[in-house]
Amino acid sequence: MTQITAAPQTVAHLAQALIACPSVTPARGMVFDCLEAALAPIGFEVIRFVAGEAPDGPVENMLAIRRGPEGSRHFAFAGHLDVVPPGEGWTSAPFAPEIRGELLYGRGAVDMKGSIAAMAVAARDIPAEAGTLSFVITGDEEGPARYGTLALIEKMREVGAIPDLCLVGEPTSVNRLGDMAKIGRRGSVNIFLDVEGVQGHVAYPHLADNPITRLVAMLTELKALVLDEGTDWFQASNLEVTDLTVGNPAHNVIPAKASARISIRFNDRHTGTSLSEKVTQIAARHGGSARALISGEAFLTPPGAFSDMVSAAIEAETGHKPELSTSGGTSDARFLKDLSPVIEFGLCNATMHKRDEAVAVPDLEVLARIYRRIAIAALASN
Repeated sequence: MTQITAAPQTVAHLAQALIACPSVTPARGMVFDCLEAALAPIGFEVIRFVAGEAPDGPVENMLAIRRGPEGSRHFAFAGHLDVVPPGEGWTSAPFAPEIRGELLYGRGAVDMKGSIAAMAVAARDIPAEAGTLSFVITGDEEGPARYGTLALIEKMREVGAIPDLCLVGEPTSVNRLGDMAKIGRRGSVNIFLDVEGVQGHVAYPHLADNPITRLVAMLTELKALVLDEGTDWFQASNLEVTDLTVGNPAHNVIPAKASARISIRFNDRHTGTSLSEKVTQIAARHGGSARALISGEAFLTPPGAFSDMVSAAIEAETGHKPELSTSGGTSDARFLKDLSPVIEFGLCNATMHKRDEAVAVPDLEVLARIYRRIAIAALASN
């Protein structure tokens, strides 16, 4: 493993060191040691703590703060050090970072150790007198996320480190670095549906109550819903059936229970609670029940001064302005938006979560310069 004992000389150097620390969700220990070794020498107070218990914990988190002059602005970089399992079939070992040509290969290169490395190098080149900088880094974004950024937010409030603006380094670029930034995300709710029936022989249906029939009718009504037509910044909300479970091994038995799961990705015309209540009402009409798990609410950071800063920094380093988008899945910005305006911007996402995940080494250096420009502009803003 590449050891980091002082501030990194290049973004690729730190990215390699972070990748070399296996950190499948929930990440703990070595990978945080590596980032701390990069931040502490450049003036950051590093607060590390473990939150939660099984089954969704324990999770390690890091809040690193370099305080500026009293009354100065506070800008936060946010992200995660955990990665998804690498799987099989890699050309080189997923946690043995390797540069081949211009590409750095390894699990987390794109999502999102490369971005965190760029943030750390950017911070090194930002004068302390410019204002307060912080790093909000969790070891669980890819998993349940119950004890990750939510716990960090509690810690930020506890130590008085609420930022004025926050940038999350998720891989938002599509075809080239800087072609897209995210100013919002749709919300997500999963709803578990159950219908109880009466078991019986298929030859005597009048003596039984088939729950599958009622579940199918329930799902048909749910799929026919038109939740909305989209908004100026969001695509239409969509409801998808993601699981059907009966578990009936006998061909001649009407089962006693049938279950399903739906997932709704929704825009800011809804809340997780309003959609859950709508589904619960429909389920009840068919003699069923519904249990909702809200993963996050929709949010939008309206185009304005912050997105202008981000766009200007990207254009200055790449020559093109990014598309401002709300597409894609959820991220920890869904929690951080409760503290301050938040925007997501990072590397090209073509290989994230895939085998042979890779980032272009030149993109890492450009990204660090973009992050530096964004932070300096944010700290200088009113």
